Amino acid sequence: MDEEWGRGELRSFIELSKIIQPPRQSEMIASSRQHAGPDELIVAQAAIIESILERVSPTWRDTLPAPSPRFPWKRHWEAATRALSQLERSQELREKLGEDAPRLDASKLHPWAWDGARSLWRSGHYRESVHAAAVKINAETQNKLNRRDISETKLFQAALSTDPPQAGAPRLRLAGDDDGKTAKSVRRGVSALAEGAYAALRNPIGHDEGELDEQRALEQLAVLSVLARYIDDATVLR
Repeated sequence: MDEEWGRGELRSFIELSKIIQPPRQSEMIASSRQHAGPDELIVAQAAIIESILERVSPTWRDTLPAPSPRFPWKRHWEAATRALSQLERSQELREKLGEDAPRLDASKLHPWAWDGARSLWRSGHYRESVHAAAVKINAETQNKLNRRDISETKLFQAALSTDPPQAGAPRLRLAGDDDGKTAKSVRRGVSALAEGAYAALRNPIGHDEGELDEQRALEQLAVLSVLARYIDDATVLR
């Protein structure tokens, strides 16, 4: 996300949705308080703000009080205020809390991994998001090779085989593959990566109960993203 843009949008919404005492109204008349901006502008801006909040604080709806009948945008105002503070001080927080380490941005994973996972991820279904990413990568590989007769581990093993391509059985050659010793090693490694990803990440999802925590799911998506990049960058030999 463009954080500078996000901060600007949050500030605009905070100003629109803050609760004020209208001019020339007695401060003693509490019932006259209202949101600062016109309702139609707040509604329009809220659609943008909700998307930003989903990125910055996905659980914001669960951690704040229910909407107020008198001030329907108070909940959004509080969430936007928190998100703005988080964005403005994110670098400081990482430094002061002791881990100024690189962060993995899921939106920058390979599209085959993230596009398949996005909607489930944002609703907190982390295990299912990993499953969806694996399904998407398998489908895109099938499309690339024009094969529907095999899938998953067998598909990748056949695609990365050192055997010459045959009718109905094309091969993939990874980017930079010169058929040298290193290239052959990488080819074997990518085939093993695919086998490991589907055996250790994809297959257990259909049998295990419970939910993955967010960090583990993100790490698993990263593994699938690495595989997707190798396959997407590869050349098809027919």
